[in-house]
Amino acid sequence: MDVVDFLIDEESTVLNAMEQLDKVAKKVLFVVKGGHFVAAITDGDIRRWILKKGKLDAKVKEVANYNPKFLYEAEKNKAKEYMKKYSVEALPVLDKDRNIISVVLWNDEQIKPKKNLDVPVIIMAGGLGTRLYPYTKILPKPLIPIGEIPIAEHIINRFNKFGCRQFYLVLNHKKNTIKAYFSDIERSYSVDYVEEQKPLGTGGGLSLLKGKIPSTFIITNCDILIDEDYEKIYNYHKKMGNLITMVCSLKNIKIPYGVIEINDKGEIEKMKEKPELMYFVNTGMYLAEPKIIEDLEENQPVEFPDIIEKYKSKGEKIGIYPISENSWMDMGQFEEMEKMKRRLEKDE
Repeated sequence: MDVVDFLIDEESTVLNAMEQLDKVAKKVLFVVKGGHFVAAITDGDIRRWILKKGKLDAKVKEVANYNPKFLYEAEKNKAKEYMKKYSVEALPVLDKDRNIISVVLWNDEQIKPKKNLDVPVIIMAGGLGTRLYPYTKILPKPLIPIGEIPIAEHIINRFNKFGCRQFYLVLNHKKNTIKAYFSDIERSYSVDYVEEQKPLGTGGGLSLLKGKIPSTFIITNCDILIDEDYEKIYNYHKKMGNLITMVCSLKNIKIPYGVIEINDKGEIEKMKEKPELMYFVNTGMYLAEPKIIEDLEENQPVEFPDIIEKYKSKGEKIGIYPISENSWMDMGQFEEMEKMKRRLEKDE
């Protein structure tokens, strides 16, 4: 990867930085002014900006850290030790004029801090998968292969990499096929099954886990992959004291036409050429406290967003954790499933 891939001008927008971070996939960019290194901007900086309702068309210089970590060329041999100490994934190496001459990447797995996110993960795996018919006529959605392994195993492997060892699958449709698959593979984690007798929606199946989940837990749909640091999401959830934290993807929708606003007399009030709209979209992954399981009525169908609305109306603390559009992969439809396959093949 070239040094130029990491560079962004301080006059660029936050949205430009988000798009470039997705391409670089190292969680950090180096900000330049007149070609000289002056700051760094990370995905965390942008996340905090978004949560403060900062605008995405703001300049990078409003968000960046102007006291960044770096080393001079003569100190380059200390890079790995320095990166381990400060947990940075990419470190700029400067010449005496503060020009970036190289970037040291954190590719050595041995120096990365070991992840120890040992929290239970509940995978909602009981749906019919009607949007993926006729695949799901033969296989349940959690077992549809993405590359060489099924989507449910991809999901579990990602959480397991961060230290999660206990998984619960809420099953209904073709449940025996799913159980047979996981009983037949080598694994370093535990899988327990919760079986619905009738469809209970994306939230009702949690009631079958009463008394089994004593700690903060993660819920995920069985057709998504979130390419993020799960430990950071967990730490944010705990730091904020949320009852529920919804992982949301920022969607940027470009309208390819001029948009007109009118007043109550039918006259043109405002015109905007090809505007861009920003929305937070529910990815289908949540962190939650065990209270929500204990409060559920047993065997009553309910969708998880309805659970959120109930607690929100009671004044409970419900938050979001924003991620970029590129960090969310969804295989709920054929076109998206093919995108996920191509993405995972490229990553591998």
